[in-house]
Amino acid sequence: MMLLSGVYLLASLVALGLYGTDKAAARRDRRRIRESTLQLVALVGGWPGALLARRWFRHKTHKQPFGTILWGCVALNLGAVTWLAMADSAAGLRRLVALE
Repeated sequence: MMLLSGVYLLASLVALGLYGTDKAAARRDRRRIRESTLQLVALVGGWPGALLARRWFRHKTHKQPFGTILWGCVALNLGAVTWLAMADSAAGLRRLVALE
């Protein structure tokens, strides 16, 4: 659980930094960060930071396809974590039942 929390925290901080950097680049008409990069960070656990950054920086809020994909990344990440937690719990239960 501690490892998972660390991954979420680190990925969220990376997402915050990337969104802030991309927003600054957009204002200055400079090279931008690819949307696929922002979405990948969200998918691997940075979605809390990505959602927070969208609100704080008011960035990528009107671009609807991006928002839909971001929420898809949230759903996929939570689904994967839930599945892994359930699989781990089921394995633990099977071991417990095998001991009795």
